[in-house]
Amino acid sequence: MRYDILTIFPEFFESPFSFGILKKAQEKGLLDIQTHDIREHTEDKHKTVDDTPYGGGGGMLMKIAPLASAIEDIKSTSRKSLVVLTTPDGEKFSDKMARELAEYEQIIIICGRYEGVDERIRELYVDREISIGDYVLSGGENAASVIVESVSRFIPGVLGNALSPENDSFNQGLLEHPQYTRPEEFKESKVPDVLLSGNHGEIDEWRRKESIKRTFKKRPDMLDNAILKNEDIEVIKKLKETDSPTFKLYIALIHYPVYNNRFKIITTAFTNLDVHDIARSAVTYGVKSFYLVQPNLEQQKLVNRVLKHWTEGEGASFNKSRSEALNLVALRNTLEDVALEIEEIEGEKPVTIVTDARSADNMIGFEGLRELIFSEEQKPYLLLLGTGWGLAQEIMERADYRLKPVSGYTNYNHLSVRSAAAIILDRLLSCKI
Repeated sequence: MRYDILTIFPEFFESPFSFGILKKAQEKGLLDIQTHDIREHTEDKHKTVDDTPYGGGGGMLMKIAPLASAIEDIKSTSRKSLVVLTTPDGEKFSDKMARELAEYEQIIIICGRYEGVDERIRELYVDREISIGDYVLSGGENAASVIVESVSRFIPGVLGNALSPENDSFNQGLLEHPQYTRPEEFKESKVPDVLLSGNHGEIDEWRRKESIKRTFKKRPDMLDNAILKNEDIEVIKKLKETDSPTFKLYIALIHYPVYNNRFKIITTAFTNLDVHDIARSAVTYGVKSFYLVQPNLEQQKLVNRVLKHWTEGEGASFNKSRSEALNLVALRNTLEDVALEIEEIEGEKPVTIVTDARSADNMIGFEGLRELIFSEEQKPYLLLLGTGWGLAQEIMERADYRLKPVSGYTNYNHLSVRSAAAIILDRLLSCKI
């Protein structure tokens, strides 16, 4: 594999590639890593590689001519070649991508700088744009070194043990199992007995289970793409009972105050199907309680009659799963009653999140809210779902966060509240299996 790295700081790479497996692989002739100073492809005496952008604005852009000249000089016509641009708006670099890049014979990496490159470089020369993460760096040199090391691990012969890349974290979509070496005991912490048993079948089984456990607890998002067998899924089912992450999410379906289609404040009627379906979603995703906010006395009687039928009456024995779901439902007069009850349970006021089909300024996204819910602070959160034509403005204004609307690739935006609730809970609380 040949790497050609285009940079204005070639000296940056003197250290990263001068030791360890990359140095040994170069000595064996398995890797050929070349750095190229973009300034050497300029034509002015000042060796200028940047210029101001057309249309104005802050910052500078990398000029097209030096980059184009460098790429054209370096790109091989006899090798299977790929031109990569390191950029924040590229594809997220991954283990899977590293494997794909290892199939090439030459990779040319353009280290972005300043505010980026002239767009025509992307259009005319770049085959793939790559980002190593959602954060800002001064330039693409760090990203280039990450790409080179990760891709090189999949070049035959680079690693001493041919099985090493197959056993590494992220292979088959799972984190690596715990590892131990001598001594057998350190500060009263012992190596697991199974690793000392010499039974390789049991050791392999233990390692697989521990790998699944670690992924489930630390990176459940990875399970979506993991290659799993039925026995692995059984392990995950047991983990859900014993080691599920803790969070404190409550939801409330608001029947008052909400809007009608003329944006008048009204009290909406209890809908049997909404409550049944949202309750089942709530139990599935581990919601602590599902509140119905309904001040109308006649509606309260109807709600209580339905709940009693399924939790205490004939329905409880007829359909146990539905009974379990509806046991999560609590009827309250006002939203204030709900907030006070949660505060009494948790010892602090809940953080409130409102939902709406309409967009607004400064909304929080699903990933951002998920991070808050699963954070170590373990604050209680109350997610408010509106009926009718949405929650009243007074509720919106008092909330701590407003969640972005559920949307697809059309402008149709008229989901039922039970459908929206299921999608929202899946995005916030799914463990991807």
